[in-house]
Amino acid sequence: MPELPEVETTRRGLLPHVVGRRIHDVVVRNRNLRWPVPRDLPRRLRGEQVLAIRRRGKYLLFDCREGHLLVHLGMSGRLSLVARGEPPRAHDHIDLQLEGRDAVRLTDPRRFGAMLWVRGPAERHALLRGLGIEPLEPEFHGAALRRLAQGRRVAVKHFLMNARVVTGVGNIYASEALFRAGIHPLRSVARISPERWERLARAVRETLERALAAGGTTLRDYASLEGRPGEFGTECAVYGRGGLPCEACATPIRALRQGQRSTFYCPECQR
Repeated sequence: MPELPEVETTRRGLLPHVVGRRIHDVVVRNRNLRWPVPRDLPRRLRGEQVLAIRRRGKYLLFDCREGHLLVHLGMSGRLSLVARGEPPRAHDHIDLQLEGRDAVRLTDPRRFGAMLWVRGPAERHALLRGLGIEPLEPEFHGAALRRLAQGRRVAVKHFLMNARVVTGVGNIYASEALFRAGIHPLRSVARISPERWERLARAVRETLERALAAGGTTLRDYASLEGRPGEFGTECAVYGRGGLPCEACATPIRALRQGQRSTFYCPECQR
């Protein structure tokens, strides 16, 4: 699933090609995404100018004069820049045809993505208003995490991946940040000191920034706007390395299941 680094990489790739341009037309080939594409979306967007492209968690917001286009990439979606009129392939569901020769194409094999129109303040939309703090913003620090953890007994990895607490930290990045911070993924948030909260906040930010520099992570379907896979997977210290020696201490990396997710950690480095 595209997580914060992949969505932010997509956003940054779109900026020079889309912001300031008008939408000539919208071609919807399949409305049956996770939430049905509104039937009036072409009418709403036709002639609109894209003023900005923002990200909230794993959602993209195309700010227009009369509202906002909300885009989610779901489990396997991606946006690409193609020539207007380029023949679609099997899973190319929507084209935003821009003035000139370009189109932004939504490809989504599993159809868990979304493209919706939002009137009024976007942050009040049901999909956005309950989201937690952004890990790349200044307000993300140890004291904020400690405050959000008060009264909870959940394992710290589940805490990091709860979008209503911290938005955008997926499974790979939670595992890698916990290794960088030296914190066991099963440790209760009630048993983390203020100093370790600060260490964890730094580790989350550093992990996401490294992933952004690498263009995100490709497991199956994700590719950047230009079609390049994310390369962060080659830098992972623990994720996907079960049984291999820890790069820091040579202890074999262990794997366990937390909920429906695989968790990787070093039993020596993480306590």
